[in-house]
Amino acid sequence: MPGAAGADIPADHPPQEPAGKYDAELDRLFGVGGPLAPAVGTFKPRTSQTEMAKAIATAIDGQKVLMAEAGTGTGKTFAYLVPALLWGGKTIVSTGTKNLQDQLFLRDIPTIRQALKAPVSVALLKGRSNYVCHFHLERTLQNGRLTSRDDVGHLREISRFIKMTSSGDKAELAKVPETASVWNLVTSTRDTCMGAECQYYQDCFVMKARREAQQADVVVVNHHLFFADVALKDTGVAELLPSANTVIFDEAHQLPDTATLFFGQSVSTSQVLELCRDVLAEGLAHARGPDWAKTVTVVEKAARDLRLTFPEGGTRMSLPQVPPTSAFFPALQTLKDELDGLIDVLEEQAQRAETLEACRVRAVELKASYDAWKADPKAKVLEGEAAVLWVEAFASSLQLHKTPLSIAPIFQNQREGTPRTWIFTSATLAVKNDFKHFADQMGLTGEPALTWPSPFNYGEQGVLYVPTGMPEPNSMGYTDAVVDTALPVIEAAGGRTFFLCTTIRAVNRVAERLRTEFAERGLDFPLFVQGERGRTELLDSFRSAGNAVLVGSQSFWEGVDVRGDALSLVIIDKLPFAPPDDPVLAARIEVMEKQGMNGFMHHQLPEAIITLKQGAGRLIRDVDDRGVLMICDPRLISKPYGRRIWQSLPPFKRTRVQEEVIAFFKPVE
Repeated sequence: MPGAAGADIPADHPPQEPAGKYDAELDRLFGVGGPLAPAVGTFKPRTSQTEMAKAIATAIDGQKVLMAEAGTGTGKTFAYLVPALLWGGKTIVSTGTKNLQDQLFLRDIPTIRQALKAPVSVALLKGRSNYVCHFHLERTLQNGRLTSRDDVGHLREISRFIKMTSSGDKAELAKVPETASVWNLVTSTRDTCMGAECQYYQDCFVMKARREAQQADVVVVNHHLFFADVALKDTGVAELLPSANTVIFDEAHQLPDTATLFFGQSVSTSQVLELCRDVLAEGLAHARGPDWAKTVTVVEKAARDLRLTFPEGGTRMSLPQVPPTSAFFPALQTLKDELDGLIDVLEEQAQRAETLEACRVRAVELKASYDAWKADPKAKVLEGEAAVLWVEAFASSLQLHKTPLSIAPIFQNQREGTPRTWIFTSATLAVKNDFKHFADQMGLTGEPALTWPSPFNYGEQGVLYVPTGMPEPNSMGYTDAVVDTALPVIEAAGGRTFFLCTTIRAVNRVAERLRTEFAERGLDFPLFVQGERGRTELLDSFRSAGNAVLVGSQSFWEGVDVRGDALSLVIIDKLPFAPPDDPVLAARIEVMEKQGMNGFMHHQLPEAIITLKQGAGRLIRDVDDRGVLMICDPRLISKPYGRRIWQSLPPFKRTRVQEEVIAFFKPVE
């Protein structure tokens, strides 16, 4: 039964909700003999799904906010789509990833629309980098600046595609991988779009998608797009929001991180290099006067010199951690000065071509971004702004970030104004039925929240196994100890394993050890490792193998659905606490502790629990699934907070005895 936010409600005393005006209709739609059963072959009535749909319909009717946590198997997608399509008015549905977006648009919504005979129009809206740009494709074909044979072949496919597609969405062109570098040359960014000045404006796929979204009853977006728009007003959502009656966030547990990313400000040396590339091309094409090569070379050198003030890749430092004597500070000033010089030249030449004027505007905006990054080396947190300044070094670029420590006031501000319904749903919003952490992060304190348990019988279907004798997670050789303990269980499971790690380093070590051990023991389990191929391809191979082991980190902890026998064992190497050297986390904790809170208990622990719930959710995906969740971290038992963690997980049978786990995998006689 549903439980309210902030409390543990005994199952025998559920809150009595007043009947909503749509309850009887939803009982009919979701019940035996209703229209959903014939439309979906596997559909079975589920009380929790029907109750969730009623709560969402009531929120829609009253233009209210609702946080709705629904355990795996509830069928939350149908629970929010049915009331939204029938009574939601103009509805924006925002999902966690582009894959989920496509699934909603291509499969779930058409199924429900057909079953309910609902006369609603639906549009899909993605960020501009997902659509082929006529202008940039034409320019790339003319310039021929391609570095590999693959790019030449891909460009040929894209040229064919643009003549046949009505959407221009690169997801439709399976022959060119999503990660192909050529996409950067044939799509636009906010900086490089010519807007209404473009000769192809009438045929523009981005503008076409936005026009369709304007007219549709239901628009499917993703969180990145939604918040990029709120921050930048650049994706078409800003035009949609004023007319929206209902906004639904699926996978809502991802919102705090996504919103933080977009409400912050970032500027990268790679943006400077892209600008220089375009200035050189447009300058040579339209204005012969200046020495363009010399003009851009000094700016490029300043950008590269700034990157080289930090060691190769992977560095993340808050401003106070950068030594005052570092070459970073003078190099930053040099880049600003050289950008000023570039702007001077562009201002003299901008009237010669619209493309040069566009470059001038970009240069001015980039310089403003660097100027806004006011470096006060002593301040860990920018007072008055509650933001933290930090730098991140990649192999070939340096990013400067200014990140807000709380998005609550910004997001509250977004929700003010026209009354509308806001639904936040996920399988993991609460910590042991308590929504406080999520509500505080999003500025939803005091808003209603309900939770519905999974219909799965976790006590029968699964086992939580915490092995004995494990060393402390920060000790040398910990990952090897995890592999040693896991091998007999993987063998008993017949492969069929997700091995989830908290770091890429652990992924690589686990993969290296398993390769060796499988060969030595004669275990014929296909081994798939994150990074060796694309995520979708790895998952397809894993499913079809039937006895494979997949080793992955963050991107496999959530949004992955493997039903049936192909996945029967999920191994988690460590509790997923954020790295303590993360500059934003460190600043957040410092501020919380000044306010008298405990940074670990109030922030790090709830974050880790929500991530762990996501990882655990990979195991049981259907009523017939069986499996073992193996968490190797001894802190689950040894630390006082361990109890809070496992009480937040599904109610699996628990054991510390390896023989019991191996017996679980033996065929039932």
